Amino acid sequence: MRNHDTPLVTGEHAQWLKQYYALRAAFSVAWVVAALAIAPSSGVIAAALLVAYPAWDAAANYLDALCSGGLNQNRTQGLNVLISLAAALAVALALQASMNWVLGIFGAWAILSGLLQLGTAVRRWKRFGAQWAMVLSGGQSALAGGFFIFQATMPAIPGIANVAGYAAVGALYFLVSAIWLTVSAWRRSAAM
Repeated sequence: MRNHDTPLVTGEHAQWLKQYYALRAAFSVAWVVAALAIAPSSGVIAAALLVAYPAWDAAANYLDALCSGGLNQNRTQGLNVLISLAAALAVALALQASMNWVLGIFGAWAILSGLLQLGTAVRRWKRFGAQWAMVLSGGQSALAGGFFIFQATMPAIPGIANVAGYAAVGALYFLVSAIWLTVSAWRRSAAM
């Protein structure tokens, strides 16, 4: 078994990133389907999904950091784990108050985690390329977070659908990244 304190070699790591991005896309698609199809009829399911989304982000960042050389070599992801766990806890508490609070917390989390994702993508770009979608995703996440905070201040009561659009765009970015890494690998092998 591989020691998680040593980084994967580039070929293995590129393969890991493809699988990781595909897994993130699949989770986000499943989350969106559940949020739009099941959650509107059940407040309990909607609440669970709203807590699960940042909790999943924490777990995914932790796993990726471990498989990419450990938390010491991936500080942006380590910080993202902490921020995402704090967001999941804050969302769980805010559900007792109002959806406006929940959306505001999602906004703050989207800004912070998006900027950290952008930092991770820029760092990886030098080594693996094909990170443009993750850079865009991080930037879009930060912008969406600002919009969430604005929406949270409005008198209209938001719902899980407000977050579902954000998750759907995230799924698209992760899918594009997985495909782009695959295409880049094919190009490199064809050039050899």
